[in-house]
Amino acid sequence: MSRSDNDMDNTTTKVLFDFTKNILNSDKSIRWVAITDQDGIILNEQNREEGYKSLLTKEENQESAVNTIIRQKTRTKFEPKIGKLSYALGRYQKLSRCLIPINENYYLILTIDFEETNFDKIIIEKIVPLIKKEKFFIR
Repeated sequence: MSRSDNDMDNTTTKVLFDFTKNILNSDKSIRWVAITDQDGIILNEQNREEGYKSLLTKEENQESAVNTIIRQKTRTKFEPKIGKLSYALGRYQKLSRCLIPINENYYLILTIDFEETNFDKIIIEKIVPLIKKEKFFIR
């Protein structure tokens, strides 16, 4: 018995929601989390509830996500020589913004409080293991 497209959409939505919630809860310095497709369209996003003030509107987050994925696609030209991207991080005056490829179709974008200086440790020890655990469920 096969599932209908609607059931698959509901299943995918739940997987994405649970995944972004797990990323958000993995460290108190994470402000905002989004999963995008290969075109930068945000499929699911969540933000920290306690002490969180969004710096960008929903529309600005969407525009920024598209631009982030476009920049990522320009980097792939050099992958044969330098290897695949583990993550890219931009350090701004008010926050740090990170892009992490999940697979060839999806990307994780998140923001971290600017005051947090252990962002590499958070990404490598907390976020990447969650991606590895869930990456086969996100297609």
